Amino acid sequence: RSLYINMAETKQPNKDQQITVLKGEDKQKYVTWPVWKKEKSKFDWEYDSKETCFIIKGKVTVTPKDGGSAVSFAAGDVVIFEKGLKCVWDIQEDVEKYYNFE
Repeated sequence: RSLYINMAETKQPNKDQQITVLKGEDKQKYVTWPVWKKEKSKFDWEYDSKETCFIIKGKVTVTPKDGGSAVSFAAGDVVIFEKGLKCVWDIQEDVEKYYNFE
């Protein structure tokens, strides 16, 4: 069973949530997806399509550039990034993830 956590509250109360973190998802649902790896680093990113990913290992904080709250996630989490999100990725521990773009 998934636990929905709203960790991406923004300063604008009616603004759509841009980052969703799900806990307790079954890894087997994602193992056929491509794998992306990145070392500890910090960089800007913009999503031109929706991405869903399963974090295999690592620890990351993503901060929306629109003033939204930073969202942290780690191994075992499923994270959904909405199309149009402009953000800063801060990888605290080398990350590896299964990913899929819609």
